[in-house]
Amino acid sequence: MPVGFDIGNSSCFVAVARQGGIETIDNEYSSRNTPAFVSFNEKNRSIGVSAKNQCITNLKNTVSVFKRFIGRKFTDPFVQQELTDFPKPYKVEQGKNGEILIKVQYLEGEQQFTPEQMMAALLTKLKQISEAGLKTKVVDVVVSVPTFFTDIERRAMLNSCEVAGLNCMKVMNDSTAAALGYGIYKQDLPAETEKAKNVVFVDIGYCSLQVAIVAFHKTKLKVLATNFDPCLGGRNFDKILADYFQQDFKERYKVDAGKNMKARLRLETECERLKKLMSANTQSIPINIECFMDDKDVTGRMDRTQFEELSAGLLQRIETVFQTLLENSKMSTSDLAAVEIVGGSSRVPSIKSLVQKVFGIEPSTTLNADEAVARGCSLQNAILNPTFRVRDFSINDAQPYSITLSWQATMEEDR
Repeated sequence: MPVGFDIGNSSCFVAVARQGGIETIDNEYSSRNTPAFVSFNEKNRSIGVSAKNQCITNLKNTVSVFKRFIGRKFTDPFVQQELTDFPKPYKVEQGKNGEILIKVQYLEGEQQFTPEQMMAALLTKLKQISEAGLKTKVVDVVVSVPTFFTDIERRAMLNSCEVAGLNCMKVMNDSTAAALGYGIYKQDLPAETEKAKNVVFVDIGYCSLQVAIVAFHKTKLKVLATNFDPCLGGRNFDKILADYFQQDFKERYKVDAGKNMKARLRLETECERLKKLMSANTQSIPINIECFMDDKDVTGRMDRTQFEELSAGLLQRIETVFQTLLENSKMSTSDLAAVEIVGGSSRVPSIKSLVQKVFGIEPSTTLNADEAVARGCSLQNAILNPTFRVRDFSINDAQPYSITLSWQATMEEDR
């Protein structure tokens, strides 16, 4: 069966292409969303929902956001910035060869794992979810990666697939997967001889922002331009809220969550919930945490206007990413037909307003914001699968990094 995995930093989704259309597969908790968490204890290892449920009670041995480390060295500035801006409750250390090692208490004592091994464990879980849902063995998959992943990071993902017993037929860019899911079912696309329909795809996830302009014809799509900010996602908005309330509670209740990782995590979890509620409501929303620190209950309030004021710096960064995309594509807003917005953090109203401000088009939500990438990956798998019939649809992707060619000259060429 043509299966696609969307591997996020916070959540994962599994989709399968069937003759009747695309279906997203539920996990054992009857949820389509499988958290990208791996938790360890003295007796066993938990992955997904059961692991996330332990992120407070088993703080130091529950690992998340490890996709940020895959294919990178410990001294990489990207890794050091990640550890500084978003400190981890688990140990992250440098190995003998400069690799990243994640240390946890597991079985008889301290064990160490590479980010690639963590990813392999998560992929194994997604494989099990697929097989349980489809009642058949799953080997061939298409896996999503961010547009900004380098060749080394993509190879690391392939290695993790191999360890998990999967044959990764293709690592597919998130934006391209969303574009495929959008275009393959569209009946109103222009013919080859006509002017292409240009659509902007905005994907704002937990940790990163990716944007692309894609040209569509009836039987193909071509990625014209891409841009991204790998360090700007939904969690940055959560952090701004958490920093605000941390200072507020410090002044009013004399408790400092910055000195207690468990309290800080509880605060961030509540702030993520608050952000989602403010996206749907304009009135002031309360935040209440019982026995926060020193047996003190804490409360606070915030409304959407105040949240947007606090987020002004982040919104400016998002606007810059959008503007740069337009400049790189050498297109004007009049050349664009639509804007599709996807990703777990796409529901924030101020981000939707920015999309309309820069591109001059109200963002559309034709695609399922959470599942669009997984569905696109399963479609790509179906296209690559010779036993599965799909309408002809070719994909011309873009590579965001420059490529250097070098070769050794022969003696004849030297003359």
